[in-house]
Amino acid sequence: MAALSFYYSVVVLASLSLFRRLDGGAAFDPHWLPATATWYGSAEGDGSDGEPPFPSFTRPTLHKIRTLAKSPDAAPAKGVPSAARRIEIGRPGLVVYKLQTGGACGYGTLVDVRPLRARVGAVSPVLFKGGEGCGVCYKVRCLDPAICSRRPSTIIVTDECPGGYCAFGRTHFDLSGAAFGRMAISGGADQLRNRGEIPVVFRRTPCKYPGKNIAFHVNEGSTRFWLSLLVEFEDADGDIGSMHIKQANSVLWQEMKHVWGASWCIIGGPLQGPFSVKLTTLTTRKTLSARDVIPRNWTPKATYTSRLNFS
Repeated sequence: MAALSFYYSVVVLASLSLFRRLDGGAAFDPHWLPATATWYGSAEGDGSDGEPPFPSFTRPTLHKIRTLAKSPDAAPAKGVPSAARRIEIGRPGLVVYKLQTGGACGYGTLVDVRPLRARVGAVSPVLFKGGEGCGVCYKVRCLDPAICSRRPSTIIVTDECPGGYCAFGRTHFDLSGAAFGRMAISGGADQLRNRGEIPVVFRRTPCKYPGKNIAFHVNEGSTRFWLSLLVEFEDADGDIGSMHIKQANSVLWQEMKHVWGASWCIIGGPLQGPFSVKLTTLTTRKTLSARDVIPRNWTPKATYTSRLNFS
């Protein structure tokens, strides 16, 4: 008990740490900060089940959803899965329901495959930041030396946990079963998972996707008048502060709107490809431009990979 009390004291003292600022941008805090953690899904699973981020609804169904939904917390309309969540997707007057499968960030089936597989996690609203926290990487470590390894588990934010342990401004990680078990000493994963909610410490860490370049997934429903892109495999900061797009034969960078999770959109048209895309990270304000990364004959649900990354 004395040893455990000592580690709880470490958690309290760690809360006094503040993020340092260098060169006008927020640097990754080298200190461990306090939080709590739980796990979800199967014991050795990936947490989010990786279904596509949008159900396929016809225009009449979307209209019905729009007219029946009265508030952001309104229950889904008849015929809409109960696990769905109402969101505005950026098209004027259009509301859809996003299935909470694959995570609130919209990564869909990516959570089931490497490099995300077994490293995914949901975070409370204070870290999710309305979707701005999507793609950010953290090291998370539990504290009881009797069961916890000194090696932290590295996780990628793919989802939000808005209620329960994650409510009331708490800093909380709801990890996949596999990511949670990685915090344990050898042979102790099941014992650690059996403890339920546990105290942890965490810190921000640069994201690393060896052999991967930034990719842009064209979200379902995109047209020549409404184009929505999901950003994948962003090294280093992992987050996005702003996103711009440049049409064919143009010198004008047009600002895109953050819609939800890791997705951004632009309304206009008709939009002419190929499109160049410029990303600016939220944390350090680094900028990267991918020239003509979305081809002229792009299609919805296709993914286009750039030749660049931040690392």
